[in-house]
Amino acid sequence: MSPSPTSAGTPPAVPFATMANAIRVLAMDAVEAAKSGHPGMPMGMADVATVLFTRFMTFDAATPRWHDRDRFVLSAGHGSMLIYALAHLLGYERMTIDQIKRFRQLHSLTPGHPEVDPSIGVEMTTGPLGQGISTAVGMALAERITNARFGDDLVNHFTYVIASDGDLMEGVSHEACSLAGHLQLGRLIVLWDDNRISIDGPTTLSFTDDTQARFRAYGWDVQAVDGHDPEAVAAAIEAARATHTPSLIACRTIIGKGAPNKANSHNAHGAPLGADEVAATRSVLGWPHEAFVVPDEVLAAWRAAGRRGADAVAAWTKRFEALDGHARKAFADAMDKAVPGALPELIDAFKRKVSAEKPSWATRVASGNVLDVLVPGIPELIGGSADLTPSNNTKAKNSADVQGRGSFAGRYVRYGVREHGMAATMNGMALHGGVIPYGGTFMQFADYCRPSIRLAALMKQRVVFVMTHDSIGLGEDGPTHQPVEHLAALRAIPNLLVMRPADAVETAECWQIALERRDAPSLLALTRQNVPTVRTEHRAENLSAKGAYVLAEADGERRVTLLSTGSEIGLAMEARATLQAEGIGTAVVSMPCWALFEAQTAAEQEAVLGTGVRVAVEAAVRLGWDRWIGPKGGFVGMTGFGESAPYQDLYRHFGITADAVVAAAKERL
Repeated sequence: MSPSPTSAGTPPAVPFATMANAIRVLAMDAVEAAKSGHPGMPMGMADVATVLFTRFMTFDAATPRWHDRDRFVLSAGHGSMLIYALAHLLGYERMTIDQIKRFRQLHSLTPGHPEVDPSIGVEMTTGPLGQGISTAVGMALAERITNARFGDDLVNHFTYVIASDGDLMEGVSHEACSLAGHLQLGRLIVLWDDNRISIDGPTTLSFTDDTQARFRAYGWDVQAVDGHDPEAVAAAIEAARATHTPSLIACRTIIGKGAPNKANSHNAHGAPLGADEVAATRSVLGWPHEAFVVPDEVLAAWRAAGRRGADAVAAWTKRFEALDGHARKAFADAMDKAVPGALPELIDAFKRKVSAEKPSWATRVASGNVLDVLVPGIPELIGGSADLTPSNNTKAKNSADVQGRGSFAGRYVRYGVREHGMAATMNGMALHGGVIPYGGTFMQFADYCRPSIRLAALMKQRVVFVMTHDSIGLGEDGPTHQPVEHLAALRAIPNLLVMRPADAVETAECWQIALERRDAPSLLALTRQNVPTVRTEHRAENLSAKGAYVLAEADGERRVTLLSTGSEIGLAMEARATLQAEGIGTAVVSMPCWALFEAQTAAEQEAVLGTGVRVAVEAAVRLGWDRWIGPKGGFVGMTGFGESAPYQDLYRHFGITADAVVAAAKERL
């Protein structure tokens, strides 16, 4: 078990109800001032939160980024004033009363839904329901994986979640919670706000599941308590901490508790209570103070709770400093998300070998071969796949599975057919630190996990999404599995590096980019079909890091520039040979990552793109390409969905050929 929180001083004797009411009034006052927000959940869960933070959470508000802190996730992100009120009351330095007063205002620390900032106790960005509880599964998994590597002295903590009815309705929570039960993540404790109210009204309008039975079927420990009975809540948490399985505590609560006319009603869910109801609530709660005023003795009691973990931090620091230098550096590098030191040499050696041997590998195979080199040399890398391991090539040779059920020393997670749950879990692993998660599925199924991919980008987390079978080139599985619009859709996500490498050399470079970029997720779009090696002369420089570069310059004056990505680079090279043979100076530009190319200067972009005719070729829809080819540029690609046939037949059928590229160029000369 993680150490019990210890006292940094004797807190003032303040009644429990008064402590909890401080949360309630700050929540309703902030929402009322903003004329926007959700006061009901913070008011309903104030008692549960007070028990959790004053009696169980191991953390120190003065050392908010301490690596062995308990993690807390407010999955019900609409109730954001709960976590903001806690942060202020507990003494997080940046969460001043002025920030509470600026709830939902521009550039405040108190946006409408929490945005990741551990310095104020916000461990992740929540808002889309289901994401918090699902991401917390990844935090709990990373805690066990890093514990297996570094031991109890450095990693030994719990992950707590407050989740709503809506969180448990969302499909992603089913996927992730099923996985958590299978792995027996015993340090994951979910406090379910069982208030049975949604925006539309009672949850019975649409939801009659037996939630407790469902979680028992997942393999969770399940308890049910009165969420307004602090001793019952405390006993349930204590029992949950002793289990070997994840725990769900159904806390039966009254939404908007204390509001005499709006409690237990959807009227307390998504709108301010109103001035009259706020005044009446103050009377009911026995809180005579003005808006945003917390009496000194109440604030002192909360601040003492915020420092309860100070002794635990000091003891941990002493243990950490007693380690030898190598062990300290290994832990710090892992938890602080450093770029792996061995990475450049491993990538360079791989590129040198591939350029010399010139294999014709599918880029999914190339990716697997890169991982065979990287995983043994980078202990933080933890892989996985949504039940497509042989197709995604995401399991490095000789790497063991993460078994769960008490055994977490492996390097590979079997996520099952749970694409969305996998993506959310990987986000949680990255947020926790200590690991660099990557996981695979077919690119078509990026749609199944797009909300989590988007959230990874929003939170600036280093997560690597390995998406294979990236075009009609997968062939016989047909249009249901052939992604044609996905590159365009994914490229539209800000801060996501979508990379489609052309051969094994570019694949290695894209992996290097993904692991070096600490503040963004990456998505590798990889082929099923074999492609030739086009980078046959070794270059130590990572050319893919430019986003686009001249792969083959024109012989003589450049009149045509052919732009391409991935498997279609080979077609561009064939077309170039034909055009050059006819005396038409033609360059081929490889564009593995548009986002990185967008970051280049205008002069650098122009030098790569040239000023003559431009034609793009990609086995996907045109959307987005006009930025690079211009209004008169040519495009050879898809205009609709695919078909089921061998991929060679499909390329001919849809006119994605070298001859078509040549024709498109000549038409524009």
